[in-house]
Amino acid sequence: MELFALLLTFILGLFILLGAIIVLITKNNEKFVSFSLALAFGVMISLSIFELFPESYEHLEEMKNGRIPLLFGCIIIGIILLKLLDHFIPHHALDEGHHHSKKEHMEHLYHIGIVSSFALVLHNLIEGMAIYGTASTSTHLGLLVGLGVGLHNIPMGMVIASTFYKSSENKKKTVMISFLISISTFIGGLLMFFLNGIMKEELILGILLSITLGMIIYIALFELLEQMIHSKNKKETILGIFLGIFILFLSLVIGGHHH
Repeated sequence: MELFALLLTFILGLFILLGAIIVLITKNNEKFVSFSLALAFGVMISLSIFELFPESYEHLEEMKNGRIPLLFGCIIIGIILLKLLDHFIPHHALDEGHHHSKKEHMEHLYHIGIVSSFALVLHNLIEGMAIYGTASTSTHLGLLVGLGVGLHNIPMGMVIASTFYKSSENKKKTVMISFLISISTFIGGLLMFFLNGIMKEELILGILLSITLGMIIYIALFELLEQMIHSKNKKETILGIFLGIFILFLSLVIGGHHH
């Protein structure tokens, strides 16, 4: 179980690298980005409602009356954690017009890339810890959360890589930086692996799951939804959402809805 959870955090990180490689190959295909964002959104929304919420509620059983406040408190913590980190992650490089020279623009892009990399590493560490906690309790749930996070890591890797690539025009450097960011999810998993004794507590698992739920809600509503609304590729977006929901339901049916 623990090894599976560790392996999962390692593979999920690699999705960021995959995103970076896609950028370098396709020169940033917008339709593909729209589709994968919408796919991640469909998976995450249905995952939150049908799996994470009921599971978190169940794990917090021993809290009796404090169950609902604790659940919502942890969801809010998850949302705030990512909100704070997101503060440092750019969504799009600023308008070309603001910079007088190409050099200034490149330096600005590079700065955005560096700051956002730090924020992403932290973001991935926390995500890695949460996913490890989830996967070491339930393989099935771990895979589902992993699916949602992995899908959203692809466009994330694409954003980072395109920012760095535009500023340095150096493929090797871009891939290296993306790789370092991608390994941080695994490091989060490793941290949890060494804190493993604590992890067996029902209550702690419930808290972790609720924080994960908050993160998933944040990513879906505050990151993905916003980008989907502004997307010009409406067809790809709608297709992605429905496919995402369908994939999640399919995995619930195959995995057997166990509580």
